[in-house]
Amino acid sequence: MKLAFVASKTEEAQKALAALRAEFGEHRPADADLIVPLGGDGFMLQSLHRYRELNKAFYGMKLGSLGFLMNQHRSEGLLDRIERAKPTLFRPLEMTAVSESGATVHALAYNEVSLLRQTKQAAHIRVFLNGTEKLAELVCDGVLVATPAGSTAYNLSANGPILPLDSRVLAMTPISPFRPRRWRGAILPSDIEVKLEVLDHYKRPVSATADANEVRDVVEVTIQESTRHTANLLFDPEHKLEDRILNEQFAI
Repeated sequence: MKLAFVASKTEEAQKALAALRAEFGEHRPADADLIVPLGGDGFMLQSLHRYRELNKAFYGMKLGSLGFLMNQHRSEGLLDRIERAKPTLFRPLEMTAVSESGATVHALAYNEVSLLRQTKQAAHIRVFLNGTEKLAELVCDGVLVATPAGSTAYNLSANGPILPLDSRVLAMTPISPFRPRRWRGAILPSDIEVKLEVLDHYKRPVSATADANEVRDVVEVTIQESTRHTANLLFDPEHKLEDRILNEQFAI
């Protein structure tokens, strides 16, 4: 099996990279059977974006501060671990953002698409689902739409729900909402189209972010689960992502 090891820039990850390449060989991602990112969840997301067009599976190993999407780092029995690993299919979100200048930006998000105020002024956002207005005016610091895989990231920090990985739903969560006071978000079917319209955008500018891809001064953002793109992540049977999501709901 040809493995392509890629690593974050931390000293720990770079040291592991050299050792693994010495033991298992060095292959370009395009020529490998599998890509092995070494780092934390942030580096895994970078790898998913960078190598998406190669249509390779990913088996990450944790060498960073967060490793929800990673397996334990050890080289012993690595090939056997990979053979026994369970695949998990990720479906990213597709974001289409229109800025004040009229430019349109398309981006993918494996975790979430988030809108955030750019100044001290609260954002005013109108919410549409499948073309139907659901909230005429959401006054908040921002709002996000998260995938099940991303529901334990920024979404959880914003008091959003944790979603089972195979649930085929999305979490829509406001960030510090002011009006309407009782609205705390929604769980949406994954095939829905979400459109977020920024009201009074000159006075209350808003940025949109798809994972790490940011667009400033947006006036409208459309979000849908991708039907064209997927990512295949492999997890050790004893550390299945479904179990991690389940355990996270009981973490104190």
